[in-house]
Amino acid sequence: MAKNFTLEFTAEAVDHGKMLKEFIRDKEISKSALTDIKFNGGFISVNGQEVNVRYIIKCGDRVSVAFPSEVPSAGMKGEEIPLSLVYEDEYILVINKPAGMNTIPSREHPAGSLANGLIGYYERSGLSATTHIVTRLDRDTSGLVLIAKHSHIHHLFSKQQRAGGVKRTYEAFAEGNIELDHGKVEEPIARKSDSIIEREVNPAGQYACTLYEVLQRLEGFTHIKLKLLTGRTHQIRVHMALIGHPLLGDTLYGGYRGEISRQALHCREIKFFHPFLQKEMQFSANLPVDMIEVLAK
Repeated sequence: MAKNFTLEFTAEAVDHGKMLKEFIRDKEISKSALTDIKFNGGFISVNGQEVNVRYIIKCGDRVSVAFPSEVPSAGMKGEEIPLSLVYEDEYILVINKPAGMNTIPSREHPAGSLANGLIGYYERSGLSATTHIVTRLDRDTSGLVLIAKHSHIHHLFSKQQRAGGVKRTYEAFAEGNIELDHGKVEEPIARKSDSIIEREVNPAGQYACTLYEVLQRLEGFTHIKLKLLTGRTHQIRVHMALIGHPLLGDTLYGGYRGEISRQALHCREIKFFHPFLQKEMQFSANLPVDMIEVLAK
């Protein structure tokens, strides 16, 4: 039987006299997580004894918070899919996703997703968890994806994302010759009214900001590096099309599918603060073969 995800804390002098409920809140455990613990099989103990949240903390108390076991939804089936693991610890995974793989299942592609592969991996590892994908990528975008192994970990990373603390760097091939060495596209993005997939620049949309830097100019296209100050769906693709330089292969937004059979976009680096190891972490993934072949030509 898989062990519950459990966090351990030791109360310090500054915590003396706090109600346990306040102590737990200070550790960024959400109200919904506490409700889940109360009704779905978790527990909270102090010095090995289960207590309620009105317990008064004393300096030196050892507080354990055990979360309920997580069960994947009925429609989420585990599959034995090879995963390119870049990093793993007891809290997170960083995976290099290939192009052509959905991050989560869709109506058109109900199987073969990264999420299906993760469930299968967890089942084989004896981990009681469902999928918590922090940084999603489009089906045909390759590169690094950050995954939390528990809903509480996902909650912490979501807060970090909203504060701009999860940083991703992309590389892409944009059609034509981009004249400026550096640039910024700052336009709001919304879903097109007649599509469930396509996005567009729209004054009624959400604020979006993309920074780009030219790495090299080649025949017919420009190799660029991009950083997102926001994380809207299709943001890079929409913004580059807006300035007249759609990504190679991105036919949805006006790109030409000749040199490559998908949008030439790769999440090259990811950087974040690990909330449990208490340190900055950074990972990188080289360009995939199809993009390297375009450069070689």
